[in-house]
Amino acid sequence: MMEFPSFSLEDKVSLITGGSKGIGWGMAAGLANAGSDLVIVSRNREELENAAHELSRYGTRVVPIPCDVSDAKQVQSMVERALQEMGRLDVLLNNAGMNIRKPLSEYEETDWDQVISVNLKGIFLVGREVAKRMIPAGGSIINISSIFGSVAMPYQTGYAASKGGINQLTRVWATELAPHRIRVNAIAPAYIETPMTSGWLHDPERLRQIVDSTPLGRLGRLQDLTGPVVFLASDASGYVTGHVLHVDGGWTAR
Repeated sequence: MMEFPSFSLEDKVSLITGGSKGIGWGMAAGLANAGSDLVIVSRNREELENAAHELSRYGTRVVPIPCDVSDAKQVQSMVERALQEMGRLDVLLNNAGMNIRKPLSEYEETDWDQVISVNLKGIFLVGREVAKRMIPAGGSIINISSIFGSVAMPYQTGYAASKGGINQLTRVWATELAPHRIRVNAIAPAYIETPMTSGWLHDPERLRQIVDSTPLGRLGRLQDLTGPVVFLASDASGYVTGHVLHVDGGWTAR
């Protein structure tokens, strides 16, 4: 009989940046539900502690570590502490990000620097430090991109540039790290409904535009991201690397 790969993440440790809320928290919950222990990272200590308490209900160990992912020294210290606490890192969910939406004519240099520093530099800094530690045993790196890394939308100057950069980093790292049995993929969501986005997504006109642009005819939900992230983290995706998986209800297929 054919041997089937496992979707289980038992005995694995996942590090999630931006894991205290939003899609980072939702994907962390999916990883924990599949059996993974977690290290969750964000800048806000109180939010981290609250998130760790909630995620621990899935029955796995959760370690919260405050860190600004755009600061190289903080990132190095965070990864070292994660290894001290857990002993290993099998999965990196490189998720921390932000957005500043403005017309190009109003987009300040400080806006650009802030978005690129968190969204792209942060991905690089965390990915570099974790990859160093994964090289002996292999692992899975999952970068969180966006449909706006592939499609155009007004007022997304810094955000779209950062997400396009993430897509290319994913491909470069996949080819470079493959000899070390480190797989690198990305997830590119469309609009996902979370407590943070529910306000502006429930603007009737904005919601209609988004739904009309989505072939499946609805917003994404946190649950829509848990299957893809568990797949890419687990041995079930053992022959998948360098791929940007659009979780977008068909948005990019139009």
